[in-house]
Order: sequence, then structure tokens, then C-alpha cells
Amino acid sequence: MTTDNKRASGILLHPTSLPGRFGIGQLGDECFKFIDFLHSSGQTLWQILPFHPTGFTNCPYSTISAFSGNPYLISYDILINEGYLSEDDIPKYNDINPEKVDFGKVYETVYQTLKKAFNNFKNKCSKADSKEFEDFCKEADYWLDDYTLFAALKNNFDGKPWFLWDNDIKFREKKAVQNNRKVLSDEIDFQKFLQFKFFQQWKAVKKYANDRGIKIISDIPLYIAHDSADVWSHPEFFQMDETLNPITKAGVPPDYFSATGQLWGNPLYDWEKLKNSDFEWWIERIKLNIASSDILRFDHFRGFSAYWSVPWQEETAINGRWEKAYGSELFEKVRKLFGNITMIAEDLGLITDDVIKLRDDYGFLGMKILQFAFDSNDKNDFLPHNYNKNSIVYTGALDNDTINGWYDNANENDKNYFCEYSVSDGKNPSWDMIRSAWASVSQYAVTTMQDILSLDSNARMNTPGTVFGNWEWRYKNGDLNEKHINMLKKITDLYQRK
Repeated sequence: MTTDNKRASGILLHPTSLPGRFGIGQLGDECFKFIDFLHSSGQTLWQILPFHPTGFTNCPYSTISAFSGNPYLISYDILINEGYLSEDDIPKYNDINPEKVDFGKVYETVYQTLKKAFNNFKNKCSKADSKEFEDFCKEADYWLDDYTLFAALKNNFDGKPWFLWDNDIKFREKKAVQNNRKVLSDEIDFQKFLQFKFFQQWKAVKKYANDRGIKIISDIPLYIAHDSADVWSHPEFFQMDETLNPITKAGVPPDYFSATGQLWGNPLYDWEKLKNSDFEWWIERIKLNIASSDILRFDHFRGFSAYWSVPWQEETAINGRWEKAYGSELFEKVRKLFGNITMIAEDLGLITDDVIKLRDDYGFLGMKILQFAFDSNDKNDFLPHNYNKNSIVYTGALDNDTINGWYDNANENDKNYFCEYSVSDGKNPSWDMIRSAWASVSQYAVTTMQDILSLDSNARMNTPGTVFGNWEWRYKNGDLNEKHINMLKKITDLYQRK
């Protein structure tokens, strides 16, 4: 779907990992400074993780909405500059570890702080700001009304999942919906304000990046959490029974790594009904990502061709079966509506001919993970000499260890193979692997900020199979310097990724 053949490179960094004084990265000055770093070092790609609100595990791939932005990222500094907050309104974060997001502390303080900004906005916003807010609400009407009612109801029911709410609102009976919109109108307006400010700030970030030649890569998870605004407001697009209980759930079948497979637990789509609706939900979701980014990455891409369907009552993924999805029909619609856009397929794992055909028919870039390459097998598909141009190479993805952590834990044969292949002395494996990625024929090359900083396993973003302690890493002010700019710019110029 893309006609852009330019070689490019960049960094994977979620905004939560930005430095700053508020316990979590935000879309303020530090975000713009990071973009300046990308520009100074010759980078033209910035990849983020999904920016939606997260659940109790803080995982950006498990969200209560496929459309809304995470209020945690709203910049207090910008709200101060706009006159909607004062310094006295900001909680004190003196005991915060600058190298970790303190999600608990942020959760305890963020909404009461933003509520002050909302009250000030109501009382003293200009006519222009009020008009911009109204316009945003109209433009986002496909998802905003349902999401903000869902968020208000969730607070009203003390955080309970929607399927444990009172039956009248669980089933979205017309009278119950109307009554709750009236009773909860103040909270609904607050939730709309949060979304307005998030997307207003993100729009400014994207423009700043684009003006400096930097494209943003968004990340679109395939599945949605059961307890989400999307499943509650559009149960017809999911495999649900008449009592709104899921019939099936997502996972992957048994393989070399797991004798029982993986059971993810997300409700599965009803692809027939999605198709009959002309894929309206997916089209609106993709449209939002096109407006918010420049390149779209689709997580678990193989699920657009066929998906592993497990009966809801099963406790493992063993007794599932493959079912057909309508990814080809969806992406044909996307092509007709949006033309040539650059898209990336997360085509890792069990990839069959039908998945490859879907990827190639619609011009998706495939993914290569360089850390997977060095198992002393010269036929390994992840070795750069086996790549094709229509791909994006990552030194490591969000579930991988850092490069230095990987090297420290690798066996001697794999270390030796890596060193021989990469012409490395093993003293700085991070930059040796980054150089190999940049030198490859892949159209795009991306590394992580942790690997730019040559950090060990303590800095990894996520460890699969664990629930807590993930998604917390941050870098600190002063970690980046001219040395990193010059090193990155040198290999970017050398391998013509600009």
C-alpha cells in the first residue's frame, strides 16, 4: 500500500518513558526535546506503543478503549502555560524514582489534578478554546460519546467491569442510557475534556515531528479487552451470546514453547457482522490512527487471515481451532478509502502461506528481529543477509531483552557467532547490533532508547509471562548527550538512512 521506498531509521520509545518531574513521561517539553534529539541525530522515524488508557497491569496492549488517549500523558506544563493549572495545583513527586514510572502514584493524583484544570477550563476558557472543544467532540462522535459514558459509569460502579453492572445499563437499554447521560453529565464532560486535551497536545507533537521530517509509527493491537468501551458499546461485532457473555476467546495453539498454547482471553470478533457493517468499527479505528500517526503497525497480523478460536470455558488453548478472518476484504476497503499508506505487519510466530499472501498483496512491510538471528544457523531468516527490502528490522522488540542483556545471557556459541557476523569485539554489543541493523537492506531500521544508551536487562520494557513490574522504564534528563547524537548520525549517514 505504500509507494515510499526511502531508507529510514529511528527509535522505539513510548511517551511514558520520557523524563520529567511528574512521575511519568508526558507530552510537554521533554517530548519536544526527544524529537529534537531524533532530528539532530538524523533519525526520521519515531515508533510508539498504543497510547490508549491502560488497565491494572499498565499494559498498553490491554486497554479499555481502542480509540481514546491515555490521560496520564497529558502535559501539566502545557496546562500551566494555558492558565488552566498553577504550580500549586501540581502534586509533589519528590520521592519518585526518575528511572521508573510510578503508576500507583500517578493514578492517585492525575485525575484530581486534571479535574482542577477542567474546572478552570469551564470557568475561563476563551471562545476560541470553547469552539475548538465543541468541534473536537463533533469530529470524534463515533467513539467519544460511548467512551466517555463508559468511563463515567465505570467510576460510578467503583471500577467494576461493565458485565457486572446493573442489567439495564449493561444491556444499554435506551432509557438507562439516557438517564445515566443526564445524571453523570458532569463526569462525562470531564472525560471529554481529557480526550480533547490529549488529542490537542498529541496533534502539536505530531506536527512538531513532521515539520522536522520525522514520521510517527503507531501500534494497533489486534484484540480488545473484554472490559472495554468497545465491547460494551458494540457487542454485535464480537462473538457474544444473548446474555452478553463471550462465546470464544483469543489465544494461540500449542507450539514448541508451550505445550498448552497461550490463552489471552480477549473476546473474538464476529467477522461476518464486521463485514456486513462494511467494517465501520475497524475503518473508524484506522482513520483515527492515520490522523494520529504516519505509519501504521498492526500487532498479531496473522489474526487478520485466520485466528485461533478457543471456547470461553476452556482453561488452556489446546482445544481451539483456526477460523477465517476477513482481513483481505478489510484492507481492500482501507486501500479504497485511504489510498497508499505505509503499514507494517507484525508477522512473527506461526506464519503460513495465507498470511504471507495477505501481507504481500497489500504491501505491508514485514518485521525482522535481529536478536533472533544469532543461533549459529546461517539459514536463519532473521540474519540480515536473508532479508528483503520490503521489511523493517528491529534490534529488539518490546518483549525482548535489551541488546546488552541479551548478550550477557546468550550462550558462548551464539555470542561468538554474533561477534563474528557483526565484526564485534563484544565490548559494546548494543552499538554493534544497531550498526548491523542500519547496514541491512531493510527499508526501515529501528532500535530502542535502552539500546542507544547501552543498558542492561534492568531496563527492559516488558518480560512476557510476568504481570507486574513491566512498562515502567524511563530515561533521565542528561542520559542523552552529543556522543549519542554523533554516533547515531554517523551510521545513519554511512548507510544512507536519511
